[in-house]
Amino acid sequence: MALNFRTMGNAVRASLRFLSGSPSGQQTPRARPKAAPAKPSTAASGSSLGKVAGRTGTAGLSGGYPGDFRGTASLRYSPSPDGRPDPGEVVWTWVPYEEDHSRGKDRPVLLVGNHGRYLLGLMLTSKDHDAHPRRSRDYVDVGTGPWDRQLRPSEAKLDRVLQIRPADVRREGAVLGRSQFFAVAEALRDLNGWT
Repeated sequence: MALNFRTMGNAVRASLRFLSGSPSGQQTPRARPKAAPAKPSTAASGSSLGKVAGRTGTAGLSGGYPGDFRGTASLRYSPSPDGRPDPGEVVWTWVPYEEDHSRGKDRPVLLVGNHGRYLLGLMLTSKDHDAHPRRSRDYVDVGTGPWDRQLRPSEAKLDRVLQIRPADVRREGAVLGRSQFFAVAEALRDLNGWT
């Protein structure tokens, strides 16, 4: 079995960032569950993005889910293949169900910005909503990418903005193209008044 030193280095850096990032006065938990292994992926630009160590808490997230984001934020497109999750990238993370935040599943999420210590993200779905006029304004087509193994066309769900801790990102899946990102950004501005 060949070792991937970049992936190992990214996992070590992510762990060190997490350990050094705890607010002063708070103790870091003693035992941490191991991150689920992730398959390496290739970004749309052809470069390999590293894994980011994710942790599993009682509800699939470290410290539980902080709740959906309800305000307005600034949109940013700043993908960087540095092993850290950045706006403009599609990542895999545990997403709680809307009706029950204690349950959910791993899904691809498009990162669109930050709010404090949280990343802001939109769920991606391969289900087509264009045929539903009332629901179609809540979705934007983003095309295909390596976040979906079957390369099905995806849509970003605009009416629910997730708050994600960087440590809860399982792996980076791809960099979304600039034009697709700005189509999503424009729709978020229209729907939610973002800047």
